[in-house]
Amino acid sequence: MYEIILKRFEQPDEVRVFEKGKFELVRIHGTTIGRATYEPGWKWSEHVGAAQGTKSCAVEHIGIVISGRATAAMDDGHVIEMKPGDIFYIAPGHDSWVVGEEPYVSVHLMGANDYARPR
Repeated sequence: MYEIILKRFEQPDEVRVFEKGKFELVRIHGTTIGRATYEPGWKWSEHVGAAQGTKSCAVEHIGIVISGRATAAMDDGHVIEMKPGDIFYIAPGHDSWVVGEEPYVSVHLMGANDYARPR
């Protein structure tokens, strides 16, 4: 027997909402995939990290940028800007923020289960 599972972000298994953004999770066959949507002005350290009592994201990410632009700034000072089509790996110990006036959307293939998890 062949198994097929089909899911969509329009009907996520969980939605984590925070100021200026949300993180939708879809769980499929033991894997959690997330879709991040952030409005202009969103910054991780202000809109997610402050509620968790930390200034740096401790989650390791692999993902792809769908639309908009964002900056990832590592605690060691290394800074990159991500744009649509970029596939990214970001180690723990970083901040991030939306660049410009367009919402930022990315799909996270690693780290989604732990990202912006309520305490």
